[in-house]
Amino acid sequence: MTQISILGCGWLGLPLAKKLIERGNSVNGSTTSENKLSILKEVGINSFLVTLESESISESITDFLTKSEILIIDIPPKLRGNNPDTEKKVFVAKIENLIPFIEQSTAKKVLFVSSTSVYGNENNIITEQTTPNPDTESGKQLLSAEALLQKNKQFETTILRFGGLIGEDRHPVKTLSGKENLENPDAPVNLIHQTDCIGLIYEILYQSKWGEIFNAVAPFHPTREMYYTEKATALNLPLPKFSPEQSQIKRIVSSEKIETSLKYQFDLKNY
Repeated sequence: MTQISILGCGWLGLPLAKKLIERGNSVNGSTTSENKLSILKEVGINSFLVTLESESISESITDFLTKSEILIIDIPPKLRGNNPDTEKKVFVAKIENLIPFIEQSTAKKVLFVSSTSVYGNENNIITEQTTPNPDTESGKQLLSAEALLQKNKQFETTILRFGGLIGEDRHPVKTLSGKENLENPDAPVNLIHQTDCIGLIYEILYQSKWGEIFNAVAPFHPTREMYYTEKATALNLPLPKFSPEQSQIKRIVSSEKIETSLKYQFDLKNY
């Protein structure tokens, strides 16, 4: 049995913890909401109330990390872009604040959930060898946070960069439905379903793939117009209407490394 700590038991962290427990692991899980502590406990998670700020961190962080061999960091930057000056480096500062506690803990393996937003709007086929060039504040801070974790010699870090997240309760078509003059109709989609997110994390842990970077996007890249029109039709939603102008973005994120290194097969019926 492996002791694993998941910092952030939300949309992804909670079902991930359930799977890890089902596979015989012991999981410490954190939440920032006192109301969610009982939800975590009900599924067998050792629950902790942990608040990570740029200048402080809950005292419970030490107990949260106690005896854990692996730490999974799944906390989004949550930058809204309304106050770029005040938001600048806030997420990076949180990771800087967390690192000394990882160093003092038994956790020697770290998996950091990041995003393909670190590549910006690169018009090309993107692989793990592509030089990141983020054009959003969240992308910039994720990239800086990745570097902080990777350069630390007291633990090994694997970076998992997810594409657009979808699931049964989460899909961009619900936001796009009924809207008009949407941009980039022939831009390819770069998505990953929650079940594949969980499956990939499990395989990284099971196969001990540490010190790596993985781009996590399903090998499924229809155009935005085709995909979201078909999805809206399937869900009986008002159809989105796209601009007739050709797309400027032709970005495709390659999943080749995941498919070859992890031997992972995506469940494309979920898309």
